Amino acid sequence: MSRIPLVIATRNKGKTEEIRALLADFPVDIKNLADFGPTPTTDEDGETFEDNAVKKARFTAKILGLPALADDSGLMVEALGGAPGVRSARYAGENASDEENNAKLLQELESAENRNAAFACVIAIAVPWDPALVYEGRCEGVITKEGVGSQGFGYDPVFYYPPLEKTFAQLNTEEKNRVSHRGQALGHLQDEFDKVLIWLRQRLLESGWQWLEE
Repeated sequence: MSRIPLVIATRNKGKTEEIRALLADFPVDIKNLADFGPTPTTDEDGETFEDNAVKKARFTAKILGLPALADDSGLMVEALGGAPGVRSARYAGENASDEENNAKLLQELESAENRNAAFACVIAIAVPWDPALVYEGRCEGVITKEGVGSQGFGYDPVFYYPPLEKTFAQLNTEEKNRVSHRGQALGHLQDEFDKVLIWLRQRLLESGWQWLEE
């Protein structure tokens, strides 16, 4: 069976490798935005994770003319009323680094007794001309008082996962994929990916991608 192109709407190597590992057994050729040189971006101005994921997937599919997968995920902290939420990547400013976002979060929680939090993820798959497919995942944890571990990215060093007694930054890729919010969302996608492949093939063929029949 010919491989179907699927563009991950990110330049984040860690995120791309997580998704590539989870979809390794399927006939998809996974690339990300870094494989296409300079490309336009769209504002992540939605009110929910689903709004942003669908917007990014549709925009990327339209710009590149290929099926696209986008996710929007974030950290929701009880003591902060659900913040940083959809602004997780920009919590300390529009161009904030992971370290700056983590530092701000720990500062905000410096005197908080309730450190319960959850990671949430919504994944959307889109082609330029049809509604998107959407999958969701969630993982409960606790915010630490300092960063621990060197794996992963984002808020992983400060997100402690009680069942494994480690932060996400202490987990290897396989461990994290089994329990993470993105891993759960992709797990739901995996369960239906045979159907998703049929959906994608039909739409690519309808748009003139006749090489898929070879």
